[in-house]
Amino acid sequence: MITNLLVANRGEIARRVFRTCSALGIGTVAVYSDADADAPHVADADAAVRLPGNAPGDTYLRADLLVKAAAEAGADAVHPGYGFLSENAAFARAVTDAGLTWVGPPPSAIETMGSKVESKRLMAAAGVPVLPELAVAEVTEADLPVLVKASAGGGGRGMRIVSALAELADAVASASAEAGSAFGDPTVFCERYLATGRHIEVQVLADAHGTVWALGERECSIQRRHQKVIEEAPSPLVDDTTRARLCDAAVAAARAVDYVGAGTVEFLAATAPDGTVAFYFLEMNTRLQVEHPVTECVTGLDLVALQLSVAEGAPLPPGGPPEFTGHAIEVRLYAEDPALDWQPQSGTLHRFAVPGVDAEFQLPPVSGEWSQRTTRHSRPRLRLDSGVVDGSLVGVHYDPMLAKVIAWGPDRVSAARALAAALAGAEIHGVRTNRDLLVNVLRHPAFLAGDIDTAFFDRHGLTGTSGLAAPLAGPESVRLSALAAALAQSAANRGAATVQGRLPSGWRNVASVPQRKRYLPAGAAPDEPDTGIEVSYRLSRDGLRAEGYDGVALVSATAEQVVLEVGGLRRSFAVARYPGLVAVESALGSVTLTPLPRFRDPESALASGSLVAPMPGTVLRLAVAVGDQVRAGQPVLWLEAMKMEHKITAPADGVVTELPVGVGQQVEVGTLLAVVPGE
Repeated sequence: MITNLLVANRGEIARRVFRTCSALGIGTVAVYSDADADAPHVADADAAVRLPGNAPGDTYLRADLLVKAAAEAGADAVHPGYGFLSENAAFARAVTDAGLTWVGPPPSAIETMGSKVESKRLMAAAGVPVLPELAVAEVTEADLPVLVKASAGGGGRGMRIVSALAELADAVASASAEAGSAFGDPTVFCERYLATGRHIEVQVLADAHGTVWALGERECSIQRRHQKVIEEAPSPLVDDTTRARLCDAAVAAARAVDYVGAGTVEFLAATAPDGTVAFYFLEMNTRLQVEHPVTECVTGLDLVALQLSVAEGAPLPPGGPPEFTGHAIEVRLYAEDPALDWQPQSGTLHRFAVPGVDAEFQLPPVSGEWSQRTTRHSRPRLRLDSGVVDGSLVGVHYDPMLAKVIAWGPDRVSAARALAAALAGAEIHGVRTNRDLLVNVLRHPAFLAGDIDTAFFDRHGLTGTSGLAAPLAGPESVRLSALAAALAQSAANRGAATVQGRLPSGWRNVASVPQRKRYLPAGAAPDEPDTGIEVSYRLSRDGLRAEGYDGVALVSATAEQVVLEVGGLRRSFAVARYPGLVAVESALGSVTLTPLPRFRDPESALASGSLVAPMPGTVLRLAVAVGDQVRAGQPVLWLEAMKMEHKITAPADGVVTELPVGVGQQVEVGTLLAVVPGE
């Protein structure tokens, strides 16, 4: 029997496992790097062990330190979570060799499925459909496009799409380098790339007594950089016949490696002209998946509790797996900017709140009638699995996912509607996120119609006023929010005044110079003089007069809340101020503003064509040298940050005049990387 469990992971998955352990009366042990010393998962555990350092290779990827931590804390079992060492057979063996219970599959199954090359051969022998492997040296024009893919690991790292043979060598070198850095294994291979395929996976659960459950499928086709962004269960386009075929294939895959525990068999599916669905084995993830909550919501199962039970040697419950009930959709909320090539963001998360959440790290409570025979339910439910809280520091050492938000409803549309509304109303202050993109996707007609595939972002576009990454708050909403920010600041100033505090800021008996405030909206370039918003206003006996705000009247203003009448409609704006940042929330959308000085410091301007680091990171490779002629969009160098590569490109045609960084150099946000003056 497990009495004290160490989770060899961090963030929301550690908190998720702790939640079930708490409900079962199992003691918990956290591990933490120096960067995570104040992280929520550390506070959630009964005990915590420090892993000195920050980099994953020095901390969460050190099997020896993790096993030692378990011994020091008196743990008798280890749960690996996902990522890091969760699919590392050597770590699983180290845990069992130390006399601890491993909450995962046998090391032999991890080893076999850990090699995508070997696992595909085994699956083909077991009768599971696979895409044929292509040797890199044998790829021809007729094979294109192909996907260069790391044999080990996952999460979209070590993968490159190749559409021209001339690009193959560079893609292989880049993918191999990334795979070696991320997984310690640089082996890559090629397979045919289905540009409009769909990513569908089946959750399996097996005990040591020969029982294997297939808990239905999850649709995971909305992806960026080959990483899932939105997942749901069941798939909107899988019928009962295809579902049965998928589940049979998943069970066959699990049995082929004598699997025990929770795992996921992933498939790439494509619809033929005659309407039939063909699917091909991609890989098996020998662990709990990030998206496991959607399966929990539609089956009513606690997958972590079942993992623990199976690890203790118990059989799966009698009667077989439950049927799906309702529909669940999960989104991954990342600290990143989708409009800037998904650049990860870092900084202090001053405020993190999602309205309507009624469950965290567990199944939402069900009230009202909910069964296979009815779709009546009190309302869609909302679950939050988060690795952050107010005040959390989003660093550069780990994946930028902040949280998973999951909606559960009687049908797909109600779940999507509830999830979009909760995200739109969330208060996320301090770092930029993909929140607006998620809302735009959930409300997109193609998504609601189930017209989705892995090329969804390519087909519908990210940038532009109607792009998926477009902010929910349009230009006029940003201007109104800036006015509200200025008025709230004025109210705060008067509230802090020691004399005549009841008079409006800048009040005069006669017309005088207006009050002025300047703000830079999120996403605007600070070195472009016309991107800021200037708010110029007067408060007099006649009320508010703001330049360029015709038809806008002030109803009330406090330091935290401003109410404006706009075209006859009252609008309420909640204003929160932090050092160097103002966040304005309203029904028109969330707006983040940076207060600007009235006059620019001429010495702070960068030289024309300067490329600066958009995030802290490490210089991986240089593509040019000083004096090289480059074209707009041509790679200049690559940075590694938050476990991903990020390409820095030339802003215009020109000659590289400065390149002050070198390979391996650590850089901070704003560090000058290169200068390419335009021709």
